[in-house]
Amino acid sequence: MNNFTFYAPTFFAFGKDTENDAGAYVKRFGGTKVLIHYGGGSVVRSGLLDRVKASLDREAIPYVLLGGVQPNPKSDLVYTGIDLCKKESVDFLLAVGGGSTIDSAKAISMGALYDGDFWDFYSGKKIERALPVATVLTIAAAGSEGSTNTVITHKGFKRGTGSDVLRPKFSILNPALTQTLPPYQTACGITDIMAHLYERYLTRTTDVEVTDRMIEALLLTMIHEAPRVIADPNCYEARANIMWAGMMAHNNSCGVGRTQDWNSHSIEHELSAMYDCAHGAGLAVTMPAVFTYVMHRDVMRFAQIAVRVWGCEMDFANPENTARAGIEALRKFLISIGMPQSFAELGAKEEDIPHMVDVLCNGNGRPGYIDGFVRLYPEDCEKIYRLMI
Repeated sequence: MNNFTFYAPTFFAFGKDTENDAGAYVKRFGGTKVLIHYGGGSVVRSGLLDRVKASLDREAIPYVLLGGVQPNPKSDLVYTGIDLCKKESVDFLLAVGGGSTIDSAKAISMGALYDGDFWDFYSGKKIERALPVATVLTIAAAGSEGSTNTVITHKGFKRGTGSDVLRPKFSILNPALTQTLPPYQTACGITDIMAHLYERYLTRTTDVEVTDRMIEALLLTMIHEAPRVIADPNCYEARANIMWAGMMAHNNSCGVGRTQDWNSHSIEHELSAMYDCAHGAGLAVTMPAVFTYVMHRDVMRFAQIAVRVWGCEMDFANPENTARAGIEALRKFLISIGMPQSFAELGAKEEDIPHMVDVLCNGNGRPGYIDGFVRLYPEDCEKIYRLMI
């Protein structure tokens, strides 16, 4: 296990009706004027936005509103939010929605205290300060409610950044708020959670049994709960387990002391940036292709997760058979919950592969490759994309 530091101070309020206390928590954490950032649609129709506003009114905390966040959040709204925060002297951001809304709020929080272009932070500039952010979560998926991370799309580039200053001050997690999600969105969220776990499991660091076992336990939880929630969207118990697993999967408690991968995410980002497909759907197609391509870096690691998580039988004479069986089990599981399995289902086109590879490996200052469990050069990335066709 490698040396590490780990600081994860987010306060979590978990359970039914906890959104009604949002105003009290903003006051507790020092907010005096709030930007409520949200998407629209169900947040408005369900009355959630009104309940959050009412909670702020009870604490006499003024607020301004900025809706309109879309999946794969774009920089245009971030710039609008930065200007609004500066104009209105906002000192606290409250994201009401899913990972896209939270990521957008984190981007605004950095830009509101910066004289330059917020995109500098997604291009390698160190993040030193940001306005405090908090969340009211409406979908279990991205894990941004407990993480240091944020991903934004800007001029065709979908890139991420992160810092401890971006961890939410508090996050309200009411599983009941996710019960109205369509099965497809629920399945996309489950896929994203599982990807966050796999990206940490694929490590070059040895002797990391504690975090290996934590990741395996969370994957087993997803395998158990996903069919239950797809069959019964109103199953609060399944929603609750998935929601907490989603946070645990990405606050990095499972990733400390070990190298991590993230190549599947990088490769998928080009798909959702170009075609605006759901991130989880893109990962469902991407992960099996990436894993098949990089499996030979450490066949026994893939065989281990196949046995421990997917219940595959260990082929000691040929561990590659076990490794492949585990990858196939993942692929079939994702299909079983309604996820796509090919380029065509994402709306992706074979003729766009060269462009995606170039942006992936060379765009926005990248060094001509992406690095993780295995360093992947353009020719590798092209082969991986072609495995998805």
